[in-house]
Amino acid sequence: MTQIDFYTQAADRLHTACRLVAKARSQGLRVTVYCPDRELAGKLDRMLWAVPATGFLPHCTPEDPLAAVTPVLIDGSGDAHLHDELLINLHARWPASFSRYRRLAEIVSTGEEDRALARERYRFYRDRGYEIRTHDLSGQAAKT
Repeated sequence: MTQIDFYTQAADRLHTACRLVAKARSQGLRVTVYCPDRELAGKLDRMLWAVPATGFLPHCTPEDPLAAVTPVLIDGSGDAHLHDELLINLHARWPASFSRYRRLAEIVSTGEEDRALARERYRFYRDRGYEIRTHDLSGQAAKT
């Protein structure tokens, strides 16, 4: 069953996503970031070139010819099924195919609208019997 982690009180969702990608890559995991918003996906693409400051995180879209060998995918459609290790959700709704992944990361900002949508996702997963872990990032705001 998919392990679900909610990262709450994120000062910057994209920066948090980059940090999660970097951590997952340091553990040898392949990552898909579900991000249907084209503008947000473009910002994430640019950030992955510079975060972490010490290196580049190889990434592309699932349509890229190198997608099968690229460890990080930015998926706008939710149809990328090139691995099953970690899915990071940057969409307001739960990804349709989240259960095929071993892990799912949900990033929740401090904004009230984002928090309300996150509560809906949390209930959706909980009501289906998924184990959910919560990580409060509010103490890390000064560190980033």
